[in-house]
Amino acid sequence: MDYLRRMQLERPVLFWVVTLVALLVAFQLLVFVAGLLLGPFGVPSWAPLVIVIGVLVLIARRQQR
Repeated sequence: MDYLRRMQLERPVLFWVVTLVALLVAFQLLVFVAGLLLGPFGVPSWAPLVIVIGVLVLIARRQQR
């Protein structure tokens, strides 16, 4: 954790690029896993994306309370 804080202070552009890439990869991984789990049920191809976004919205709303 100290490494990330130090990198944020010393190299902020690199920190934000790494953070953005990590978030994109994590989101794609979540959509991929949701697609694998929902695949056998014959749902449309957009369903995993909607489910992942819905779960993230639910998590965000619960954290606001």
